[in-house]
Amino acid sequence: MKRVGILTGGGDAPGLNAVIWAVVRKGTKRGLEIFGLKDGWKGILKGEGEVLTPQDVEDIQRTGGTILGTSRTNPYKEENGPEKVKENFKNLSLDALIAVGGEDTLGVANRLIKEYGLPIVGVPKTIDNDLSATDYTFGFDTAINIVTEALDRLHTTTKSHHRVMVVEIMGRHAGWITLFGGLSGGAHIIIIPEEPFDLNELCEEIKRRKEAGKDYTIIAVSEGAIPKEGQKFVTQEEGTDAFGHIRLGGIARALEKEIKERTGLETRHVILGHLQRGGAPTAFDRVLGIRLGLKAVDMVLNEKFGYMAALRGTEIIEVPLEEAVGRLKTVSSDLWSEIKEVLE
Repeated sequence: MKRVGILTGGGDAPGLNAVIWAVVRKGTKRGLEIFGLKDGWKGILKGEGEVLTPQDVEDIQRTGGTILGTSRTNPYKEENGPEKVKENFKNLSLDALIAVGGEDTLGVANRLIKEYGLPIVGVPKTIDNDLSATDYTFGFDTAINIVTEALDRLHTTTKSHHRVMVVEIMGRHAGWITLFGGLSGGAHIIIIPEEPFDLNELCEEIKRRKEAGKDYTIIAVSEGAIPKEGQKFVTQEEGTDAFGHIRLGGIARALEKEIKERTGLETRHVILGHLQRGGAPTAFDRVLGIRLGLKAVDMVLNEKFGYMAALRGTEIIEVPLEEAVGRLKTVSSDLWSEIKEVLE
């Protein structure tokens, strides 16, 4: 019997448990022993985990979060981290590893494969939907549904009070959640990282809406949105995480202040934050997570190490892991132009 490890790293996303459920059920039926590593890369660095049986994962495909826990641990930032990973591969008797994560988690996996020859396959996970080589990542559909519901609710109170409401949505470099959630939730103005915004133009648009008899405005803005050159606008918190990312947050609060001062209109802000990650996954994310997990087991059995399961159209295929982490998938200028036209 081969022992196969599985870890979930980075930010949690609805659908992680669906992947684990599928890997354990199919892997066990195919004669594999599935070893769940705790808290992402931290688990294999410390050699912490346990064997998972079908009984252990009963019904978890319906639930959010991850039963394995997660962290933003980066082995390459730990003393002798990569060597410890390789050593614990042997100590834990792992024949292969399924790494479930986003750009950072899979980026580590890709380096470990290249530099140490470790037998790893990847499963794409991120609510931001910014991983290349796959049409969608699980967690994204749930996130945009949460944003849509939040905006639906904010419409009623914002309209009742004739206010401007600025809603901050997750998205560091990619505006997929803001674009899809904002569009489906009826946001009047959408601001994404891919398109630097002009604060003056933003306030003029709000005033034009007011003059046209539209007495309330909802703005959907990505946390990583940036103003055009020359406009000072700081929304970064101090410090970085283990992967060197600046901690973002506060753009909605800052915009509220600026809009209120420049337009004289009553303005409020809402930061959706981690609400976008939580709760039970949508049906789409449950099925996608399951299908990706099933493919990961096939890849291990076929020794397709260095590859990642991916959704292309309606099919689950395998793609080189390097292709997935080589660059971020961001909103294209063509798609943005197409949608922006109907918002203006």
